[in-house]
Amino acid sequence: MPEILLHYIWEHCLWAGFPQQTTDGRPVEILSVGEHNRDAGPDYSHARVRINGREWVGNIEIHVTSGDWIKHRHHLDKAYDNVILHVVRTADKPVYNSRGELVPQCELQYPGDRDYLTDLFAAAQQMDSARARIGCAEQLLREPTLLTEGWRRTLLRKRLDCKRASIERILDITRGSWEHALYISLARNFGFHTNSVPFEELAIHTPLSYLQKHRNNRFQLTAMLLGQAGLISDEETDLLREYAFLRTKFDLTPLDPTIWKNARLRPQNSPALRIRQFAQLIYQSEALLSKILDRHELNELIPLLQVDRLGRASIDILLINTVLPYKYAYALHRHDNAAAEQAILLMEQIAPEDNHIIRQWRTLGQHVTSAADTQALLHLYQNYCQHHECINCEVGYKIFESRQLRLF
Repeated sequence: MPEILLHYIWEHCLWAGFPQQTTDGRPVEILSVGEHNRDAGPDYSHARVRINGREWVGNIEIHVTSGDWIKHRHHLDKAYDNVILHVVRTADKPVYNSRGELVPQCELQYPGDRDYLTDLFAAAQQMDSARARIGCAEQLLREPTLLTEGWRRTLLRKRLDCKRASIERILDITRGSWEHALYISLARNFGFHTNSVPFEELAIHTPLSYLQKHRNNRFQLTAMLLGQAGLISDEETDLLREYAFLRTKFDLTPLDPTIWKNARLRPQNSPALRIRQFAQLIYQSEALLSKILDRHELNELIPLLQVDRLGRASIDILLINTVLPYKYAYALHRHDNAAAEQAILLMEQIAPEDNHIIRQWRTLGQHVTSAADTQALLHLYQNYCQHHECINCEVGYKIFESRQLRLF
């Protein structure tokens, strides 16, 4: 059996209905299979399992046999120290992490008909491929105007409302402090998707109030953030010494450095460089929230985010995902509809994003001229197309309605 088939069985819950247990006989309940990790590190992150009544949250690694754990040298790699369950077809030996701790293993139980599984896997691949496409592609190719400007505008508002909900989640963490919430959101988006979660964890575990006490010293800010991230190299003795002082002063606990992803990242996107840039932003940005709220033109906002080696495309991403959503959310919080509209107008002045989803829309004849377009189209794809919510989409409903009329 290929390992990829075991991944499919795990991810699509084909084990449901089969009792699972560890190799030493403890019952296993799979509460969440986690998120598929396509970068370096364990196969699934943020999984939840209950082993013998105790709930664990962490990573899952999947292999055909236990021996693959050693063959791939996971027993020497700290990135695998937080694996909560090693899922295998055959457990032929115990496995240990780099700390010498025994890793729980489960021989996954699932339907045993190999032909059935092979056919199901092939069908699932076709379904996933179809799901990656836009269902109404043929109709949109013939009539691109099915996707109206009015529906795009509504989708953009929905996108901003989703971001507003995320901001409200962070405000719960910061007990209503908008300045502190902005700091956490900016940190998350400095991770630029690949390291967004570790960056958010870094901000949560390094309170803004601690950084503000040293805001006029860029070296100390860099030492605190890099030290908290666990990313100061042994050669950087000055930073190590400074972080040791700050760690004692504020009773800090650094993050596990294995949470950061470096695989397939360009040097300018490395987490250590992004953290240095983030430290520079804090150093040069006193009362950043007030400045963001007080500036109403794009050419006034861009300089607030300019730091060493951060290109305009990256600044645009920060504007799209943090700055303008904060202006929008704060305006609605103050019941200032005019200011909320201004945030939407600024989105229309930013260059469009470029990714595989947007390229699909372009091939269907859809005009994409600004970030307002790309944000609307991303929301449409991620919240309607991917979930087959066609009947709730204006385009899908029009197609459905036209077919009904042709029947009469």
